[in-house]
Amino acid sequence: QVQLVESGGGLVQPGGSLRLSCAASGDIFSIETMGWYRQAPGKQRELVAGITSAGTTNYADSVKGRFTIYRGNAKNTVYLQMNSLNPEDTAVYYCNALVEYFRGSPTVNSWGQGTQVTVSS
Repeated sequence: QVQLVESGGGLVQPGGSLRLSCAASGDIFSIETMGWYRQAPGKQRELVAGITSAGTTNYADSVKGRFTIYRGNAKNTVYLQMNSLNPEDTAVYYCNALVEYFRGSPTVNSWGQGTQVTVSS
């Protein structure tokens, strides 16, 4: 079973920055795609940004130009650099990974426990 451990959330003022980190561990073969989702109170969980093993990225329109997703040098790590934060970015942010447990096995959608990001003055 894979474990996704997130860190880096917290309270920040509007216009500020935060960096979220996610490290995956466990007995797995590979991770094709990693990403970040968020869920604000009363709203559905939404994709924020994703990155494939080849480095292809995609972003929600609301964060383009402000957020950057990248994979770390350590295997199976992903980061989300968030700049110019505004109160609408307040949410619980979840790390996501599509995990291949064995070569050729179907990928399994896996989630971290979430980290709170609050943007407020």
